[in-house]
Formats: sequence, structure tokens, C-alpha cells
Amino acid sequence: MEQLQLIQSKIYEIRGQKVMLDRDLAELYQVEVRVLNQSVKRNMKRFPEDFMFQLTSDEWNILKSQFVISSWGGIRKLPYAFTEQGLAMLSGILNSDIAIQVNINIMRAFVAVRRLITNPPVDKVGKLQDELNELKAYIEEAFADYNDINDDTRMQLELINQTLAELQSQKELSEKPRNPIGFIKQDKK
Repeated sequence: MEQLQLIQSKIYEIRGQKVMLDRDLAELYQVEVRVLNQSVKRNMKRFPEDFMFQLTSDEWNILKSQFVISSWGGIRKLPYAFTEQGLAMLSGILNSDIAIQVNINIMRAFVAVRRLITNPPVDKVGKLQDELNELKAYIEEAFADYNDINDDTRMQLELINQTLAELQSQKELSEKPRNPIGFIKQDKK
């Protein structure tokens, strides 16, 4: 698994294609870059332009600028880039046990990269944000319903209080002493 991740880290996108550079391949195959390139040059019929191409100086500078420290050092020739089909051809001309095992792992890495492109991983943060937004909307709706109930309840309480006040004022009036009807009694002094 660790070697698969190492290989995936050495897959670049250049000219709209996923490629690996001759320097990285030579390191993986445990051969010198010149040995790898000589083997390719002896079998150029197997490597048309869509299988292998040499980087332009602009492409190389852009690629180098993606790394803080270039691990490739100074170069005399611009590197070659091998597409997935070119890598499959390399397996036919490099026949060591290491080359065979590395090629198997490279093919697995390309398949894994292709799967990632076609089935991107679920954006967990985005999913959580969506769930949070749904929860906020639900809570706002619940509070709106709660406030509506409160308004209704407040109105009913006000009506009850008003009715009680009216009843109390009526009671006070009924309990007030009445003037007697009939003869007025005079005090005798």
C-alpha cells in the first residue's frame, strides 16, 4: 500500500494526460535514467507520441515550480513523460523482476487514480454543512411555530385577564353598600 501511494504521488497531469516521468520511473525500476532512456530509444516503434513525449521547457518549469525544492537537480535533457499505455510498453522492454513488480504496482496506481476521478470521495465537510443547514431550517420552523403558539396563548391570557378585571369591578359594585330605600332615619340629637 505504501508503494502504491508513492507511485500515485509521482503521477502528474501534463497535456491533459496522466503521466510519469522517466526520472521517477528509473528510480522505481532501480536503474539509471540513461539506461531507461536507451532501452526506450532502442524500441522507439513501441512508443508513439500518445505513449511517450518529451516535455517542453515551459512544461518542465511549471512542473518544477509545483515543488518547493526540486529533487531532480540540474538536468541536461528535458525529461520524457510516459502515459499509461507507454508504461505498459515499458514492461515489455524492461524484463527484470523489479521492473515486472513495479509495473504491476504502477498499473494498480493508475487504476486507483482513474477510480478517484470517476468516483470522487464524498465531501464530508460539504455533507455536514448540508445537514447543519437542514437542522437550522427545522429549528427555525419549530421556533416559528412555538412563537405562533405563544402569541395565541398571550392573546388568550389577555382576554382572560380582561374578563377577570371586568368581573372584579362588577363584584365591587355589587358589594358596595346601597342607599336604603324608604324612610330616612334621622339622628336624634
